[in-house]
Amino acid sequence: MEDITKKKHMNFKEIAAYSLGLFGFQAIVGLLNSYQAEFDGSILGANVSIVAILILVAKIVSAVADPVVGNLIDRSKSKNGKFKSMIIYSLAPLLIMTAVVFLKVPFKGVGLYIWIFVTYLIWSIAMTMGDVPSQGIASVLTPNPTERTNVVSISNTFKQVGFSACVVIVPIVCLIIPGGSKVFVKSGETDTPMISTEYFWTAVLTAVLGCVLFALIPMLNKERVPYEAGEKTTFKDMVNALKNNKPFMLVIISYFLGFGRQMAMGIQVQSATVILGSQNLVAVLGIVTAVGSMISMALCPMLIKKMNEKNAYILLSVYGFAASIFSFVIGHFWFRSPDNMVLTVLFYASLFLIGLQFGAVTLMPMIMTADCVDYYEYETGKRMEGAAYSILTLTIKVCLALGTAVGLIFVQRSGYYEALEAGSFTTKTKDIIFFAYTALPGILALLSTIPMFKYDIVGEKKAKISTELAARRAK
Repeated sequence: MEDITKKKHMNFKEIAAYSLGLFGFQAIVGLLNSYQAEFDGSILGANVSIVAILILVAKIVSAVADPVVGNLIDRSKSKNGKFKSMIIYSLAPLLIMTAVVFLKVPFKGVGLYIWIFVTYLIWSIAMTMGDVPSQGIASVLTPNPTERTNVVSISNTFKQVGFSACVVIVPIVCLIIPGGSKVFVKSGETDTPMISTEYFWTAVLTAVLGCVLFALIPMLNKERVPYEAGEKTTFKDMVNALKNNKPFMLVIISYFLGFGRQMAMGIQVQSATVILGSQNLVAVLGIVTAVGSMISMALCPMLIKKMNEKNAYILLSVYGFAASIFSFVIGHFWFRSPDNMVLTVLFYASLFLIGLQFGAVTLMPMIMTADCVDYYEYETGKRMEGAAYSILTLTIKVCLALGTAVGLIFVQRSGYYEALEAGSFTTKTKDIIFFAYTALPGILALLSTIPMFKYDIVGEKKAKISTELAARRAK
């Protein structure tokens, strides 16, 4: 039984398929997260504060779909595998709705906000159909917990790159099409924004490429951990499963407390515009931070091996707080002396340093949730990957929407859109937006460490659970 939990089960082709699949899926998610609000505000003329609230409400309303999808997964009897079949069902609606969200529509006022809410709600449900199984399948790809940690680390590096891919794709399309992201035409005494088609075609390109890559997961991966299709699970059963799985509850509470770490991606386009002078330079902000993030996730397996998941999470979160405050202070002085070469170098270096924390929020919850699923099976004899990962993905989506909403409120209150129309930004506007981009996420990252001090599925306890489960499955 010890050999079962230590030998390697996955080959290079499977690891590549899972990694590229997550890259493709997250490229779609990242596009919506980074550019939808900017599209709605600058192109459709919507109030971004209202859009932020609509996005948050749509996420909460679509939360109903998460337990439904998780329930369907746990009850599945599909020969393709309970996770893989759900991924296949998600491809068409995800592709179609990604393009629909970026359509230029003639609606104004209430009609416009209804359109934004309904289309984003439908997209969120389609995204859930792919998100829950693509995260949950990590727990059944291999019964070896060490191999699982390494696979999750590799695949989530690709996932993070995919999530940031839009900051490269969209500016390239904008630069190719004359006029950038929008052109202005005279209408009476005012300038009226009129969109060229780069947002829509970028969405189509990203959706097609993303879904093709996402389809590699059900095509090439195997579900190796055995299971029996369960009975219908009610929402109450899921709540009880969460309540009775205390380590998993700690993971979820910690993620909610650290929701601000999602804030930077939600306002990255506006941050690039106000700090660097153009939204087409968003790739500069994104790449600098993403490099640090990729290094962080590559180092996570070594950190886990040296100090376990719990201590690695706490270390990265405390470090993230320090790096974020440092970056905000540097930015504050750089905005007032933009020609100072030392401050310029320190500014970009600080963004890189911020990225080094993101293994904690991107990688650790995935690993810990898989461990908590094993713990629940060890304690009760039942595996509830669908339920557990639906709760995790729901948490991630709500935190992402909440972070984006809070960030966009800071953007609106900073006077960003008035300054954008005037053609110049004050240092106060820059400070407010950069505070939401760096310092506030860092403060909330520190807050998220509090529940982790009681998390205990590590070391000898984790090894004992894996070995015992392997013995039970063999019988």
